[in-house]
Amino acid sequence: MKPNLRSSVFLAAVFLIAPVLAAARTPATPEKLNQLYAEYWEENLQANPLIATRIGDSRFNDRYGAVTSAERLATTKRIAEKYLARTAGFDPTGLPAEDRISYDLLRYNLQQSLDALKFPSHLTPLNQIFGQHLSFAQLGSGRASQPFRSVKDYDNWLARAASFPAVIDGWINDMRAGIKAGVVLPKALVLPMLPQLENLGTDDLDKNVYFSPVKKFPAGVSEEDQKRLTADYTKLVRETMAPAHRKLLAFMRDTYLPASRGSVGLSAIPGGQAWYAFQAKSSTTTDLTPDAIHQIGLDEVKRIRARLETAKVRTGFKGTLNEFMAHLNTAPELRFKTREEIQAAYESLRPRVDAKVPAYFGRLPRTPFEIRPVEAFREVAAAPAQYSGGLADGSRPGIFYYNAYQPHTRTRFSTTAIFLHEAIPGHHFEGSLSREHASLPAFRRYGGSSAYSEGWGLYSEMLGEEMGLYDDPWQYVGRLALEIWRGVRLVVDTGVHAKGWTREQAIAYFLENVPQGEIVATQEVERYIAIPGQALSYKIGEIKIRELRARAEKALGNKFDIRAFHDEILTHGSVPLRVLEAAVDRWIAAKLRG
Repeated sequence: MKPNLRSSVFLAAVFLIAPVLAAARTPATPEKLNQLYAEYWEENLQANPLIATRIGDSRFNDRYGAVTSAERLATTKRIAEKYLARTAGFDPTGLPAEDRISYDLLRYNLQQSLDALKFPSHLTPLNQIFGQHLSFAQLGSGRASQPFRSVKDYDNWLARAASFPAVIDGWINDMRAGIKAGVVLPKALVLPMLPQLENLGTDDLDKNVYFSPVKKFPAGVSEEDQKRLTADYTKLVRETMAPAHRKLLAFMRDTYLPASRGSVGLSAIPGGQAWYAFQAKSSTTTDLTPDAIHQIGLDEVKRIRARLETAKVRTGFKGTLNEFMAHLNTAPELRFKTREEIQAAYESLRPRVDAKVPAYFGRLPRTPFEIRPVEAFREVAAAPAQYSGGLADGSRPGIFYYNAYQPHTRTRFSTTAIFLHEAIPGHHFEGSLSREHASLPAFRRYGGSSAYSEGWGLYSEMLGEEMGLYDDPWQYVGRLALEIWRGVRLVVDTGVHAKGWTREQAIAYFLENVPQGEIVATQEVERYIAIPGQALSYKIGEIKIRELRARAEKALGNKFDIRAFHDEILTHGSVPLRVLEAAVDRWIAAKLRG
């Protein structure tokens, strides 16, 4: 899973909007459009300073940006309309293929941003997975994208954090409006946020994450500055951050929780059916309906269950598939015992995979990456694993996060597939190669499509079979267990949000088909409830990439080169599936011409 600024910058795009009709347009050139893209990106960063920080642009590290949804939505609308109008003044007919992708993609992304404003997402600004209360805490921890390398960096954070009480007031106002409009979170999502806010609202400096940066200063910070900053950060925690989080906690516990809903699907709120259909199309970058996606999921679950039958035999297990699934769910020898064991398991995979990738990829990323556990303040509700992108200049590594909460619930047999998905050659490859692709406009290097990126991650799990990384039959079972997990997502996400499934019904279906315990099943289902449609992107994207590879293999025959194919898939940045398909078709045609 790769929750990052992609979703903050753009909604997923589906390539090509209706041609622009204008009386007189200027012929587009790459030079003119690249200047426009640069101006757009600069304006976008100024309006969204947190995004600038995440991509390593430190100019606005002392700013939060809009503190109210009204201001934020107005800015989004203004920028989208402005650059739709400006791009409409160009005739893109003669552009080279890659430049035409940029033109059409920006226009569609901007239109998607406007279309998203039709839905009241601002009335539910928080959730237990990607809430800004969590991402802001990551920034303030000193372990994420906010730099703490100099006195200026420390002062920048003090200035940025000063806005946070007003931000929390804005969230509370929005959620009060949501209560009046009937647009509220399910109770199941509010409850896990309460301990998160309690943790962030502590006055105990040893436990409050916002005090972490002054526990260990970088070299070059004088004793005088250390003393001053320690006092400032003590004041920040006790007079600003902790009280603000306690205020939010009190509101969520005493006002919002009683008003939250028992239903869990998006379709249960006013306008929710159309909202979910929009989310499904945005996440998959297709025109697939929720019903169609649901059926694809059912078919995939059936297919992968048959493969698990075969895999079961490889392990030597005697019994039915249901008995085998129960064994996977309960056998203590298939679970970790300590957090340290989990870290060691992933670290041991790194050199094995590193040795294999040159045979499958011509281009390798320069950006380093690290393996870290999910931070304690968010691990209870966090996904089993996720990736956070680094910077192209190497100053910040990519980070593969694994969840070590209750180690005895974490499966030993899934580590290989998880590593391939989140680290190499999965998200670390596709994200880093995109950011390192200097010839692409910035909005393409740092924005993108969940269907592409998560589809590539799941495809990478499958690629591990060809790379010989599932020689342990239990790790192969883990690979299939994770694949059926993504098939289940299609069924459960659409079931919850389009077909009226209950939370309990969704958890039961998950446990029936995925060899994971109830804690993980609950975390996952509540994630799908919190982020409607996002979970659809994995399987839909992977199916398309497999389809494109099969097409290339059939068309090219002996001319097919796996390294060249993967380089082609990874050369355009994180693009919608239709864009990717068109690019691969051009690549095939060029190869056939010789």
